[in-house]
Amino acid sequence: MSSIQRISSGGQWESEYGYSRVVVAGPHAWVAGCTATVDGRVQGNGDPYAQMKVALETARKALEEVGFALQDVVRTRWYVVHARDVAEVGRAHGEVFAEYRPAATALVVSGLTDPGMLVEVDLDAYRAGAA
Repeated sequence: MSSIQRISSGGQWESEYGYSRVVVAGPHAWVAGCTATVDGRVQGNGDPYAQMKVALETARKALEEVGFALQDVVRTRWYVVHARDVAEVGRAHGEVFAEYRPAATALVVSGLTDPGMLVEVDLDAYRAGAA
């Protein structure tokens, strides 16, 4: 029996591209890239702050599904389509993680899967004593 747990959110790309929303191995959890896509539609049209908030909420829900919480997050990476949006995306990240302050990296990329997507975030979590 594998000690690796793989959870799908049922998102349209997970089965097509062969990945899980969150993978847990022992005290570690990795959440795949989350965007502002809800029920197949991009939320927060043109608003990088709103999109980051939606993406982080998706990530939070994935963590909770496997028994982790935001305070267990040790690293985040944000992929932003426009450098001008880094401050707004960072503000949303800061509001969510102000108390926990994980290591973080912001990357400017040439685009994401859907042209309406302005930001994507993935994260890693660790919880001592997690099975």
